[in-house]
Amino acid sequence: MQIRSHERSLERSRMARTDRDRPRRFTMRGREWDLLPDVFAPPYSPSTDAAMELLGFMEGTQVPRQGSFLEIGCGTGIIAVSAALAGCDRVLATDVNPYAVDNAARNALRHGVGDRVRALHSDLFDAIDPAERFDTVYWHSNFVLAPADHHYESIHDRAYVDAGYAAHRRYLRDAPRWTTAGGSVLLHFSNRGDLVRLRELADETGRELDVLRSLRAQEGDDVVEHMLIKVSAVRAGSEADGARTRPAVVPPVRTSG
Repeated sequence: MQIRSHERSLERSRMARTDRDRPRRFTMRGREWDLLPDVFAPPYSPSTDAAMELLGFMEGTQVPRQGSFLEIGCGTGIIAVSAALAGCDRVLATDVNPYAVDNAARNALRHGVGDRVRALHSDLFDAIDPAERFDTVYWHSNFVLAPADHHYESIHDRAYVDAGYAAHRRYLRDAPRWTTAGGSVLLHFSNRGDLVRLRELADETGRELDVLRSLRAQEGDDVVEHMLIKVSAVRAGSEADGARTRPAVVPPVRTSG
């Protein structure tokens, strides 16, 4: 259970946020990225690198893609920018943290995709134009479960834990509404999170969860399993609406760590 401790995750958040040696720029997958204060910092966690591998956004091996891509919780914008670099012609990067929105916009300009990547301050889907639809909706979630009455000490902590899985419930319920016909909803989760509770929420919101890819990554003394999960709507008359989504097309993944 220690790997799933929300207190431990919050301590990791505080360390990454306040470290005197926290970099202003870092390199990942052969590219340099800006890092602003109070934004989730990939150098302190291998989870972003794992996301790049799960999605196939690796330098030199990117899978040609097309269409539109919505990233929830964009952080520094690595995934959103990589989607544009891989061929997506319209990318929307959202985050509840306004500093992350600025960070993602800077990295889009840094890598020459500012014309295809738009950064938006939004709590999940709240600020998105209701008319917009996307071929892929993706969230690298804050998968550690905190008590429902947890009070966040900083906006940075929201990238690490989800109080009562309120955000996860909303994502499962609402994400399929934002896809194009035949579009895909993806969720990056890990065994730091409570997969049993996630599946309970899927049942409650009328969703089906299928693990498409997984990999293991060393995080300090722990080996963490990261999963790319497809979210589908499975029945009418539930709390959710929207059509069943098709599986996302993602490349095979090797196990690391």
